[in-house]
Amino acid sequence: MTPVLKLGIPKGSLEKATVDLFARSGWKINIHSRNYFPEIDDPEISCSICRAQEMSRYVEQGVLDCGLTGLDWTQENASKVKVVEDLVYSKVSARSARWVLAVAGDSPYQKIEDLEGKKIATELVNFTKRYFKERSVNVLVEFSWGATEAKVVSGLADAVVEVTETESTIRAHGLRILEEMMQTNTQLIANRQSWKDEWKKTKIQQIALLLQGALRAEGMVGLKMNVPPDRLQGIIDILPSLNAPTVAPLHNGGWTSVETMVSSAVVRDLIPRLIKKGAEGIIEYPLNKVI
Repeated sequence: MTPVLKLGIPKGSLEKATVDLFARSGWKINIHSRNYFPEIDDPEISCSICRAQEMSRYVEQGVLDCGLTGLDWTQENASKVKVVEDLVYSKVSARSARWVLAVAGDSPYQKIEDLEGKKIATELVNFTKRYFKERSVNVLVEFSWGATEAKVVSGLADAVVEVTETESTIRAHGLRILEEMMQTNTQLIANRQSWKDEWKKTKIQQIALLLQGALRAEGMVGLKMNVPPDRLQGIIDILPSLNAPTVAPLHNGGWTSVETMVSSAVVRDLIPRLIKKGAEGIIEYPLNKVI
């Protein structure tokens, strides 16, 4: 009987980004409407969908062998899980999201101590309570089911603790950030007993390796070109690469082939410089994974 790894896929804002990341890593996941058990083209994996907020609890309990969730929710639940890999991706950007303490733009509060005795609204209740307690500031922390930024505007709270990537929602509600409380990113976590099983550990490590490879390839492209030998050093001098470019002689002699990986952001400026330095037959191609 083929062993099966139970994998948790986060429902909600990270769902599509996670499915896309797995696709680039080599696994096709099909999610059907109102079905919490997606299909995956790997007989050694079974998938379940659950909220990121609950993922660490299910992994800790062994309901799932591993899953993807945020550092914020493992912190909130104080979960005893094995963090296999940090995976910096999101629905908006490739940078870490931040949990921030925010107040109304015209409020008199200028620092965290000014909130003594005030009411804080957040979905991250346990973490927020610990955060204020460590700073010896007494506050009332209330759970917010959503639209947290509006709680200050409507007078239901004096401040909010909310997650943001671009700060656009914070600014749209006229709020001002007092301080950043935590940076968070997606993590691949594993049940500690599952991690002791050699087969499951190897399978989880395979997933981590390929997910990280797909993330590393984001924003990068491959460049390949032909260069005459007398121009080779000038090309190499301006060519960025992870380690060093690959240089190989062409079959007919007299020319060399140069290949490298570069950030896609520099290509538009780099290609004209390469042509001026003598490169010909330049090919740019996308990358799925960089291991």
